[in-house]
Amino acid sequence: MTRQIVFDTETTGTSVFDDRIVEIACVELQDLVPTGVTFQRYINPLRDIPAEVIAVHGLTASFLKDFPVFGHASIVDEFLEFVGDAKLVAHNSEFDRGFLNAELSRLNREIWQKDRFIDTLEMARKMFPGAPASLNALCKRFSVNTDERVKHGALIDCQLLAAVYLELSGGREQKLALFDDRIVSAEEAARAATRKPRPTPLPSLVSAEEFAAHTAFIAEMGDKAIWKKYETPAEAAE
Repeated sequence: MTRQIVFDTETTGTSVFDDRIVEIACVELQDLVPTGVTFQRYINPLRDIPAEVIAVHGLTASFLKDFPVFGHASIVDEFLEFVGDAKLVAHNSEFDRGFLNAELSRLNREIWQKDRFIDTLEMARKMFPGAPASLNALCKRFSVNTDERVKHGALIDCQLLAAVYLELSGGREQKLALFDDRIVSAEEAARAATRKPRPTPLPSLVSAEEFAAHTAFIAEMGDKAIWKKYETPAEAAE
């Protein structure tokens, strides 16, 4: 099974040099499907947050002042342990990677290379050239419900992105949920849906006269008639 982590951050702004992460969240995937296991932390940025940014995610400095800083073990260590060696799925991943690496650099931790990330923005632009590729636009395209997204929040955005990533990866064609919600391959589902033969065959609706007329008609066509290939043993014995 392939484990991946859908990843998102909220920040105090757009500069990796001056701004800080204020929320970090992850949603675990196994073979493209959310497992229900998540990670989410609010972070004290140790600085003010501009009003225009608060309008986007709703997180204020007064709300965040009692939460740990990024370098606290409950954030950085638990985040790294949660992710493990999985790849991270992010929308416009260079933004999130830049802020994550800036925080890790301040702690003298190893930074993450680009190949560690899967960028759904790049996937969407390749799949739908010229079309809007924001998370909202993709949710609308794939009929992903966004009713709970009043403001941007890292965890709700991860949950929405997980659904979008499944669609971008062709997931609905690849996975089917059966009666017990177990995720199986399309091939397994097809086998499970195959009808078993009846214990007692249904009686034929063809009368003896109709069957005799049909047999005589086929006989006139010779041994190479295609109908001969579909004769049942009972018919051939007649």
